[in-house]
Amino acid sequence: MTEHEHEPQELTAGLAGLQHNFLTGTLEDVVKWARRNSVFSAQFGLACCAIEMMATGAAHYDLARFGMEVFRGSPRQADLMIVAGRVSQKMAPVLRQIYDQMTEPKWVISMGVCASSGGMFNNYAIVQGVDQIVPVDVYAPGCPPGPMTLLHAILTLHEQIRTGEITRRRKDTGAGAGVHVGSPEGRVQVHVGTPR
Repeated sequence: MTEHEHEPQELTAGLAGLQHNFLTGTLEDVVKWARRNSVFSAQFGLACCAIEMMATGAAHYDLARFGMEVFRGSPRQADLMIVAGRVSQKMAPVLRQIYDQMTEPKWVISMGVCASSGGMFNNYAIVQGVDQIVPVDVYAPGCPPGPMTLLHAILTLHEQIRTGEITRRRKDTGAGAGVHVGSPEGRVQVHVGTPR
């Protein structure tokens, strides 16, 4: 008995056994596919929206379906920052420092009305929109937005990564994509444009 008799024919045939089962595509499409399916998020929960962000990572909503089950503790291992909650003036430099330490390409989701526009806290202590500190790619509305809204924002970001629109906009303007997501039930359309 030779050493290859117990192996299936497909393994011993080499390239001839593949029967022309190859995937073809451009390198750019493969890179976009890999980026979309391997988004690692940094945890940056600041207020009540952070509870909803944690619920999104739990078993009921299961971010693992999208390869995002682990919130990274180090910005060097993350390429998505989810800013969940209000940002104070004292926290703004820290947020920017963490953003600067993230790997390129990097994306930002502004979760909740407080992160997007300051919300009900219209005073000197709260930043009136995180887009003043970092370029925001997707805005998730609500006070607080539920896990389904955050999932909708993540899927919107995945679609923007797949089409390459985010990287084109970032290269042209230096700003984020500025996508405003609506209700995940589909009653409100997704609007692409400049914030505010």
